[in-house]
Amino acid sequence: MEVLIFGGTAEGRILAEWLVRRGDRPTVCVATEYGAELMTPCPGLTVHAGRMEQGEMEGRMEARPFSCVIDATHPYAVAVTENIKRAAAAVGLPYYRLLRSSDGEDLCHKAEDMATAARMLHKLPGNVLLTTGSKELHQFAQPGLVERCYPRVLPTVESLERCLALGFPPAHVICMQGPFSRALNEAMLRQFHIRTLVTKDSGSYGGFREKADAAAACGCALLVVERPRREAGLDLERCKELLRRKQA
Repeated sequence: MEVLIFGGTAEGRILAEWLVRRGDRPTVCVATEYGAELMTPCPGLTVHAGRMEQGEMEGRMEARPFSCVIDATHPYAVAVTENIKRAAAAVGLPYYRLLRSSDGEDLCHKAEDMATAARMLHKLPGNVLLTTGSKELHQFAQPGLVERCYPRVLPTVESLERCLALGFPPAHVICMQGPFSRALNEAMLRQFHIRTLVTKDSGSYGGFREKADAAAACGCALLVVERPRREAGLDLERCKELLRRKQA
């Protein structure tokens, strides 16, 4: 069975590897070369790297006899999800949304978006560990705030250059690839005297629990940027079951 996965998340990688072990032929589309490097090379797996607009997605969907499209993109990538939905509808392919389970119900500060989180940080204490990625770091590059922030971003030249261009102190930029254990998170919080940890509601595969538990252990405030909307879809196990039925 040929399955087209738009991914980049841990769940998307796990699903692709599961399909390969079954003898299927998944194609995984990721936004960057770095995302492609995270995929484990194996026979039967095709990986396409590069951002696509709706028309390009349609062309990719029509390139092979795919049985369905699985949207395993990040829950915060709202515009990408809409493009995938429209492209699948345009070419007549079944579309399924692979959801990341939410785990952000801790007693913590919550912000509806990055700009709100940045405003809230002016009233929260001490040094700040930003674990929200590099895309919206500009929201935190404000006088009186940027000097307090320690952005943890992917170990790519693009991410590092963005941090430096925005004015984050070079000694504060942490370039590392997750997942991060609770112990490693705790070590970072203590090493940099962090008082507030900022995270997305990234669920279990995104390491939310390890961050929340580390913050609690170190006495840090936890600021969670909530998901942009509630979605309907399938978790990983239900998605596997659907694909089993499609092949039967």
